[in-house]
Amino acid sequence: MVTKIEKFLGPFLKKDLPDIRSGDTVKVYQKIREKGKERIQVFEGVVLARKHGKGIGATITVRKIISGIGVERIFPLHSPTIEKIEITKRGKVRRAKLYYLRKVKGKKAKLKRKEFVKATTEEKLGQKSEEIKEIK
Repeated sequence: MVTKIEKFLGPFLKKDLPDIRSGDTVKVYQKIREKGKERIQVFEGVVLARKHGKGIGATITVRKIISGIGVERIFPLHSPTIEKIEITKRGKVRRAKLYYLRKVKGKKAKLKRKEFVKATTEEKLGQKSEEIKEIK
């Protein structure tokens, strides 16, 4: 049963969001307005946390190092200022919140990587493997 709140908020939810988890390295494309002009600013970093589920208030915390200083930003996933979110790497982690990365430096701050293939590439590979099976 759909509640009145879900019915009201439905059109504002984005449907094209990737499956973002903590440990992923992401590029967040955000619209910035300055003096009547609009541009897109990219913020690339590691996702420390994902909060508030899949609802309208869902957020991700992204951290990156700029000239030796850690910078964190919290992005609301369903905000109209977020143009798109791109996952570049998947991290192999065993925690939901990676706040310990704030304290560690150097190699200890590096996460192990999982193999990550974008969805479009997977679909192409799936089609090619079917074609190969048909040939044999």
